[in-house]
Amino acid sequence: MNSALARFLSVFFHPLLVPTYLFGLILYFLPESLITFPMDKRWVLLAAVFFLTFIIPAIGAYFMVRAGVVESLHMQERSQRRLPFLFTTLCYASTTYIFGRETLFGDLFYYIMLLITVSVFAAYVVSLFWKISAHGLGMGGALGILVFLYSLMPDTALFYLIIVFMLLTSAVLSARLALNAHSPAQVYAGLLTGFTIGAGLIFFL
Repeated sequence: MNSALARFLSVFFHPLLVPTYLFGLILYFLPESLITFPMDKRWVLLAAVFFLTFIIPAIGAYFMVRAGVVESLHMQERSQRRLPFLFTTLCYASTTYIFGRETLFGDLFYYIMLLITVSVFAAYVVSLFWKISAHGLGMGGALGILVFLYSLMPDTALFYLIIVFMLLTSAVLSARLALNAHSPAQVYAGLLTGFTIGAGLIFFL
């Protein structure tokens, strides 16, 4: 894989964007019988997820760089990831709390957001002693959630969506390896950890 494509995939499927993609897929591809949120207001929920799970954490990371707490937004060094991961965990935990308080969102969105928060916290904990692929965690977690939802309610559109997402996950992980951002162990550990946490939705629904 050439470096330009690898960089594009790494940016387009940045871990902070995965929750937005996942909720978008669920809101627009999942059978409506599983969704309690008003269908004509889906864009409102998606905009809220984008703001709370991407914009705020991204702004926080930017100011950490400006303050000299973090050297670069790329966060290549393990030690540089701890504070941004912790801040992102707090942002995601706050979002999970909001989803839990507002009954309009329903249990499905609350538990999905809870598992996403657990994934980010896992990334923070692991970063204390080892570098794990956040891209692997994000893509693996989303894939685990989609696979479980398919097992809960098999649907042809969702099945093909999972196949496409598996191919995208493979491409993103290959991109991280091509850029030498991670070792194979770090990438596959992220994928397996994320998938396991995502599939943990089975214990809530």
